[in-house]
Amino acid sequence: MKRLFRLMAAAAWLLCSVHALAAGLRFVVVTHAPDGDPFWNVVKNGIADAQHDFGVTVDYRNPANGDLAEMTRLLEQAGARHYDGVATTIADFDVIQRPVKTIVEKGDLVITFNSGTEQQSRQLGALLHVGQPEYEAGKEAGERAKAAGVKRFLCVNNNATNPLSFERCRGFGDAIGVDFKKATLDSGNDPIEVENKVFAALHAHPETQAVLALGPTSAVPSLRAIQKLGLAGKIYFATFDLTPEVDQAIQAGTAAFAIDQQPYLQGYIPVALLAIMKRDHTRDVAKACAALKADPNFEQRVRMYGLAPHFVSNGVDTGPGFVTRTNVALVEKYAGKYR
Repeated sequence: MKRLFRLMAAAAWLLCSVHALAAGLRFVVVTHAPDGDPFWNVVKNGIADAQHDFGVTVDYRNPANGDLAEMTRLLEQAGARHYDGVATTIADFDVIQRPVKTIVEKGDLVITFNSGTEQQSRQLGALLHVGQPEYEAGKEAGERAKAAGVKRFLCVNNNATNPLSFERCRGFGDAIGVDFKKATLDSGNDPIEVENKVFAALHAHPETQAVLALGPTSAVPSLRAIQKLGLAGKIYFATFDLTPEVDQAIQAGTAAFAIDQQPYLQGYIPVALLAIMKRDHTRDVAKACAALKADPNFEQRVRMYGLAPHFVSNGVDTGPGFVTRTNVALVEKYAGKYR
């Protein structure tokens, strides 16, 4: 019995020591996201939970209006403030490469996530990229639409300032054999403007068979426009990402599916890996990922929220996953918060 108590005491000491090693660490997460986009609320919840689980402090920085010049300034400020690690989106490679490379050259840990590609991440000198391969996600969505007979579509892009957002449209277009450039609408982010533009586009082109929205900001107003035109349930509608409104549309049959890139993981994993790398004094991505996969807090959160990260050789893919009428009930409980 005494030996058991000693072992328990040693385990408790070890756990406290691990948290002590993480204590005092401060990271910064810089994104291109404008205020008010519901997608990023889920990302922020992932950041907050990782901050709690690993005992670190995280500053979240973003340009209020999505201005990339402001994002560049935020990255420059991050580089000057001596953070223990930086996680950033690659909203536009050409715009953000200079400040990110400056941070890397200082020797700071850098992980990219969400927007961007694995190749761009490597070019910046980042340790890895956490996110969804956008072209592949769009193509898989397009293949589902093609199987349903779709040959013409409208891609509603509310994030046209991000060049990689067009990869979703391109993948969808390639899958059904359509030039995505002719099918893409720059909708902006204002809900009324999005609704009016989609209404006008569909009214002018009644031959359109499908609408692909690139996120809830464009999806919800697009659904309203479709409803006003009397096309709800008649036009093939799909969107990236989830909100309660999108879930309801899937359940009602007015949306075929949502493409889930699991934004919670995009917030949680970069912070967790930065903490593990600092704690374990390593830049070995494979070792850090192995430690994360074995972490009991991470395991519990993945299981509780029904998430499925895909650990690959040099990064983590968080999508695509598809939410349809067959599985929407499984994620509805956490929609807008963890899904």
